Amino acid sequence: MTRHDMIERIGKQYLTANIEGGEYSYVQEAGSKSALEKAVGHPITHFKLDIRFEKGDIVILVETKQIFKKADESQLAEYLEEERALHKSKKIICILANTNNDKIKVWKSFVEDKFVLSDESVLDAMEHYEKLFDLSKQNDREKVLKNTYDLNELLHKMDIKEDLRSQFVGTTLLYIKDMLKRSGATNIDDELIKKLNAVWSMMSADEIRAAIKKTLDDLLDGSDNKAKKIELLQKNVLNDQKVKKLSLTHWINILDTIITDIYRYIDADSSEGQDILNLFFIAFNKYTGKADKNQAFTPDHITEFMCRLTDIDRNTVVLDPTCGSGSFLVQAMVKELADCRRGKTETEAITLMKTVKEKHIYGIENEEKAYGLSTTNMLIHGDGNSNIKFESCFKCKSFIKSADPDVILMNPPYNAKPISIPEVYKKNWGKAKDGKEDPTKGFVFIHFLSDVVKEMNDERESKGEPRKTVKLAVLLPVSAAIGTSSIIEDEKIAMLEENTLEAVFTLPNEVFYPGASVTACCMLFTLGKPHKKADGTVNETFFGYYKEDGFKKKKNLGRVEQFDANGDSKWRSIEGEWLSLFRNKNVVDGLSAKAIVDGTNEWLCEAYMKTDYSKLTEADFQQTINDYLAYLVKSGEVYEVK
Repeated sequence: MTRHDMIERIGKQYLTANIEGGEYSYVQEAGSKSALEKAVGHPITHFKLDIRFEKGDIVILVETKQIFKKADESQLAEYLEEERALHKSKKIICILANTNNDKIKVWKSFVEDKFVLSDESVLDAMEHYEKLFDLSKQNDREKVLKNTYDLNELLHKMDIKEDLRSQFVGTTLLYIKDMLKRSGATNIDDELIKKLNAVWSMMSADEIRAAIKKTLDDLLDGSDNKAKKIELLQKNVLNDQKVKKLSLTHWINILDTIITDIYRYIDADSSEGQDILNLFFIAFNKYTGKADKNQAFTPDHITEFMCRLTDIDRNTVVLDPTCGSGSFLVQAMVKELADCRRGKTETEAITLMKTVKEKHIYGIENEEKAYGLSTTNMLIHGDGNSNIKFESCFKCKSFIKSADPDVILMNPPYNAKPISIPEVYKKNWGKAKDGKEDPTKGFVFIHFLSDVVKEMNDERESKGEPRKTVKLAVLLPVSAAIGTSSIIEDEKIAMLEENTLEAVFTLPNEVFYPGASVTACCMLFTLGKPHKKADGTVNETFFGYYKEDGFKKKKNLGRVEQFDANGDSKWRSIEGEWLSLFRNKNVVDGLSAKAIVDGTNEWLCEAYMKTDYSKLTEADFQQTINDYLAYLVKSGEVYEVK
């Protein structure tokens, strides 16, 4: 980008050149080089900045290079030091910008690695950079997770039920966000808390509950099925007897805690902040939601893996037909909103984000509490008109067709009641169709989606339009992949008639802990592309043995992310390896395999991979023996081990 274009983009009315050529000289500003060095406190090397902008107390320093290098950062840092020496109260954005292309690197306040604004990839207007200083919030994942646990303990002491806390906290947070917005707050500090407490002190507990309802009512304005969402909020949260018993003192304590210990450490306008916001909300979902105790909410890092697995970007329409608390939808939306910023100015990104929120995210849920959670979850992330239906997915064929998804992400119920499943899928179930649980272990849900996609493609063909493929990433129990019953085998055979099994990933044993104990796998299909090609050939399916994700069980906290000696996430490294193995179709002993399979085969890596014996230890042998003995005791085959 040329210097002229940079000036036009940021705003030439804010340009503060003080020497010829449009540059800004700190020597000229100080009066002499010696005066500048005295102000800085040491000799200087560079003092002619390429472009400087100023608006009120905001200053933008831009140093241009044909292609900037790491070494150029020290030059920019020197200009920053001189700026601070001469203009002590300014808020400063520092930018390195290429003239050979549009690449930039942006820092806020300090030219140091930890202050790089990684989301800033395109030069933008002065008004955009002003907003970076609007609130004194910064992302601090560690503090949010620790304080979330403390908040959970506070709610426990106030006798708020576990299965209510997630929805309660979510709606309260929405009220706080609205209060801060309406107050015009630019800084979360003690002065702001005093002002808010003064307002709340003049209210009653009932008035605070009414204010929360009013906030949700306003946010849901124009939303599909708004009346039902408000009704469920009233029924399941605000009219709960424990919530109604909260005193004004209790309410102020809760509100203060969420603002000062949680929201202060989340910059919701950044991609990282959106991720932390999601972690905060789902932390309360571990003991909440569906009445079926065997149906678990999907861990956030697994939803992220599945989003990356299906290559979700700002052009992807995503559907979760059994969306639960909305974790897949939120993770997909976070990924899409982040991608909206890629290569775009704030104005351009806002337009793309509006499209994402209104037309790219679709969900279906038929359980009341989970539906309320998904609605609140979407609202927290800025989606006030989420396309989430309160219904069984089997009754939403028209909704699915109108959504026209590119990607389907789901974790269906593994033991849904057969009475809720259409008769057409129960023809070969025998006595199982009158049983208590779905004998397909969730396969019937993806069979239904396969039929919907086939019907959509048949309609396309009848109109002379090209057929469409849809990526489907689904979590199912390993028993569904093994196919120990004829009913499951029939489902597997049926799925491969119209669709391709691209990959199956065996996941950690306790991935849903502390929820369901079932061991799960992730299957990746391409719907609308038969497994067997027209010429009779079949591609190999990739299998991953992804049992170690870098998380460990921790009392009261579930499975917790682990970090190495340098403070780097173990999961980030593991996730990168998982994706690389799949995308490159690499076979590694003990981790992955490839095989040609059909519906009669086992769909798990364990059946095809080679063991890496170099990694086996005596402890592994002992653990296997212990696990086997535990199984014998549990199954009743052994009553005492001597």
